[in-house]
Amino acid sequence: MSLRQSTHDPRVQALILLVPALAIYAVFALYPMLNVVILSFQKWNGLDPNRQFVGIANYQAIFTRDPVFWVAFRNTVIWTLMSLIFPPMVGLLLALSLNQKIFGRNGLRAIFYLPVIIAPIAVATMWKWMYDPFFGLFSQLLTSWGMQGWINDWLGNRDIALYSVFVAYLWQTVGFSMVLFLAGLQNVSQTLVEAARIDGAGRWAVFKHVTLPALRPTITIVLVLSVISSLKAFDIVYGLTGGGPAQSTQMLALWAFTQAMQIFDFGRGAAISVVLLLITMAVVIPYLKWTQKHEEVES
Repeated sequence: MSLRQSTHDPRVQALILLVPALAIYAVFALYPMLNVVILSFQKWNGLDPNRQFVGIANYQAIFTRDPVFWVAFRNTVIWTLMSLIFPPMVGLLLALSLNQKIFGRNGLRAIFYLPVIIAPIAVATMWKWMYDPFFGLFSQLLTSWGMQGWINDWLGNRDIALYSVFVAYLWQTVGFSMVLFLAGLQNVSQTLVEAARIDGAGRWAVFKHVTLPALRPTITIVLVLSVISSLKAFDIVYGLTGGGPAQSTQMLALWAFTQAMQIFDFGRGAAISVVLLLITMAVVIPYLKWTQKHEEVES
């Protein structure tokens, strides 16, 4: 086969187009990931040119001698469970509402999506002011409504701080789920919807038997992205509480950063990052396989 003929082969053309993207991915994703895995078996302070191999000592340390790790682990699990429920659920409700022919629909879509494009640290700064128990927006509103008893130190109370931070996270991320669901709703067959309505199906029946099955691929994407986003939650937690009070909002991603960049124990920070990566893979890969198998059975 001549060179000209080989370049006309679709597989060769696809490979040529993929090479630049694969090279960028390898340099900026695979190599750093591999380097972190290697670093998790070493002791390094970030300055010494020599790294000391310590085997699994970093993992033993975080599992047996680091009580904050387990607090961060518990908070991360709670955060992930809330992220699997609330952003997708609220995003779906918004998408269903804004998929109707209502006045100002495009403007409302833009308003609900706007927080997504705001930097998380800016969102944290804004919500930190709103949560201020003396001068914040929520305190002022509760005072004007005569509900001073409801005023709380939203970020200083260790019993509610994690949930207060999550509300800010929900406000910022729900627009992304909404947009994905809006895109998925465009694939719902209007013919089937009309046929179901002619047969006497109500709104709930149409949603359950027509809309929801068509949204399954979108739901899979939203849930996977929600898990990944929740497990790497860092910016908004760091900006609002820094992991406090008393580590009540500490997360695995934030604790890995603290170990590496503030305590200068890059080995332990890398070990926590590897644990976080394994948790992500343990959650996402089985779910994707189950979803794929379920779709194959139905098809």
